[in-house]
Amino acid sequence: MTVEILINVLIAVCLALGTFFIIVTAIGLIRFPDAYTRAHAASKSATLGVMFILIGVFIHFWYIEGNYNPRILLGILFLFITGPIGGHIMARAAYFSGVKPWSGTVKDDLKPEYERKKKEFEEQQK
Repeated sequence: MTVEILINVLIAVCLALGTFFIIVTAIGLIRFPDAYTRAHAASKSATLGVMFILIGVFIHFWYIEGNYNPRILLGILFLFITGPIGGHIMARAAYFSGVKPWSGTVKDDLKPEYERKKKEFEEQQK
């Protein structure tokens, strides 16, 4: 009896954390000033939100329903790997296509790489 209560509390905590991170994602997408910070919000916190929800779903089906489904674990792993990488790639593509960072950006670590790639491209065009 107490194990069921503990499992239900664990499931509720996972779902609540997932919902919290998805709400944080939505707020970040609305409030952040440029494409780079929005990509960060969308990739990091949305990944955590969906991952917590999938963990809650996995625990529910495993302990409550008695149905072990490894596909949910593979989905969690795939999402954990691809979500942040996709956000990074989209932000990098935005930078190289000329999307300007927010005017309050303090440091631009990608600028030397951008200048090097630009110079290589111009040399190839000659």
